[in-house]
Amino acid sequence: MNKEEKENGFEGKWFQHPPMRNALISGLITGIAFTLSNTGVIPASAEIALFIVAIIIGGYHWTKEGIEELIEEKEIGIEALMIAATVGSAILGMWDEAAFLVFLYGAAEGLEEYTYARTRSSIRKLLDLAPKTARVLRNGKEITISAEELKVGDIFIVRPGESIPTDGIILKGKSSVNESAVTGESIPVVKKEGMTVFAATINHEGALEVKTTATFEDNTLSKMIHLVEEAQEQKSKAQTFIERFGRRYSPMVLFSAFAMIVVPLLLGIPAAAWASKAVVLLVAAAPCALIMSTPVAVAAAIGKGGKNGVLIKGGVALENLGKIKAVAFDKTGTLTKGEPVVTDIIAFDDNEKEILQLSASVENMSEHPLARAIVARAKQEKVKLLDTVDFKSIAGYGAQAKINGKPFIVGKQSLFSLTNQREKIQKTIEKLRSEGKTVIMVGMPEQIKGIIAIRDEIRSSAKEMVDNLHKLGIKVAMLTGDNKATAEAFAEILGIDDVRADLKPEEKISAIKELQKEFGQVAMVGDGINDAPALVQASVGIAMGVAGTDAAIEAADIALMADDLNKVTYALKLGKKTRKISLQNIVFSLLILATMIPSALLGFLSIAMAVFFHEASELLAVANGLRAGNTNGVELKPVG
Repeated sequence: MNKEEKENGFEGKWFQHPPMRNALISGLITGIAFTLSNTGVIPASAEIALFIVAIIIGGYHWTKEGIEELIEEKEIGIEALMIAATVGSAILGMWDEAAFLVFLYGAAEGLEEYTYARTRSSIRKLLDLAPKTARVLRNGKEITISAEELKVGDIFIVRPGESIPTDGIILKGKSSVNESAVTGESIPVVKKEGMTVFAATINHEGALEVKTTATFEDNTLSKMIHLVEEAQEQKSKAQTFIERFGRRYSPMVLFSAFAMIVVPLLLGIPAAAWASKAVVLLVAAAPCALIMSTPVAVAAAIGKGGKNGVLIKGGVALENLGKIKAVAFDKTGTLTKGEPVVTDIIAFDDNEKEILQLSASVENMSEHPLARAIVARAKQEKVKLLDTVDFKSIAGYGAQAKINGKPFIVGKQSLFSLTNQREKIQKTIEKLRSEGKTVIMVGMPEQIKGIIAIRDEIRSSAKEMVDNLHKLGIKVAMLTGDNKATAEAFAEILGIDDVRADLKPEEKISAIKELQKEFGQVAMVGDGINDAPALVQASVGIAMGVAGTDAAIEAADIALMADDLNKVTYALKLGKKTRKISLQNIVFSLLILATMIPSALLGFLSIAMAVFFHEASELLAVANGLRAGNTNGVELKPVG
């Protein structure tokens, strides 16, 4: 496969792929030569000439690769073994066996390379979903330009039924958009002013006016495709080990075959029979099926995952997915919708409006989801915010600021120096927490003036996802900065096995380490930014809802483009299935070698038989590997 095909894949028919095409021509010439010679139509010399032509045509691609590997990388690969076997057969006068070897090996290699190229090109076909042109507003007029000419800041129009040319923010209009090309979700999402849209997604009923935020080459879809292609090149630990083994094993096979010819000659023993066995050994002992036992499966699985909005960043991440014994989840924004709302406002001395005013004034500078919920409630009730100074966010606890020169705190109970208030408010706190609500204190350092209770709705797919993980034999944990009572109330609803509450961001790392000691391989699921340290510590870090978010994609081993918890189960099933298939291929390949090598040495195999069984085993390994891209048994269920 040339460099361009390797990078871009191959779009044609299987018999048009250059290595496969040459192999088929070689096989045709070999068949014609054999038939004409055995029917007496042509002499032996003409038959040999045709076999030589067949060998040159059929062996061109893989011979070139073998020589390049030998010269550039100083390594003896499988191609070198096949070259030696072909030359050896020719020297022994077995031209028909040599041509047969070249044809079958070329066909197997060609089909293998075509299969790999197709897995690469299938993900690139997503780019075809993006329109080639865009309607842009220039000087008040609507003009049509190439989508690749769009610049950041351009305003383009998308009419009902049209695809969106690149990423942008809606300035005018409201519509439902099918984002399946990016997120893998088939159910359209309602989009309105201020919301982000992505390239290649399909606008349904309303006209949209969109401001470009990324060029065609730099949009979410292009980045996703690039990430998948890079990931397919990343090798798993098993694949790396097998390749290292192959680099040592192949020279050993070549040396052994050479010794089988030279030693008898030195001892004065007739070498013809040994030379024939040596050629058979070169074919029988070539580890083609073993070398291909994992890469096709890895490439197929990563490609399929990418098309479903699950970006797996390499073979190691995919391999580790198949070993996961426990999954830890962040609560807010992961198991919940990340849209908390204020449910209760309780005032001890002041009225409820004053408590809301104080808390919203302090939290107005914070970006925490709970803080935004308080501010949103204040806006909803048209509460005027007070001026604040010396705002300070206290990670994992709350926030503080000065209002009219007095310090005010909004956050956990531990931030306050309580004296005689503890018994007074404790029953209220416990009641709210038992209802699954997060309780926030509002007041001054030595006096709690009121309480605000907030609840974040659990995602509709959370319970089903936890149940499915249990069916896979995987333990489920929740790591949260929320209090223990609230966390346990959530855990009881969802059926979560292990709850770790009152955690600061850095304490989640320690929690992951403890889970790893108990279960071994542990995955962490979070938002990819706030949970970045824990995602890195986990055996596999999984970031949710990262479409359009570069930082989140970079933080994790697995990036889920949509906020769909079913994709967590999908990813784990995909990893387990791929690992199972890879192990099947490895065992099968080793059994083939263990059978064929002794058979070759004992003279039970002819060259033709060795070639047939060798290539058949390679094709079976490739076919089995492709099953990793077949999603039967690992389907994604629509959300909604």
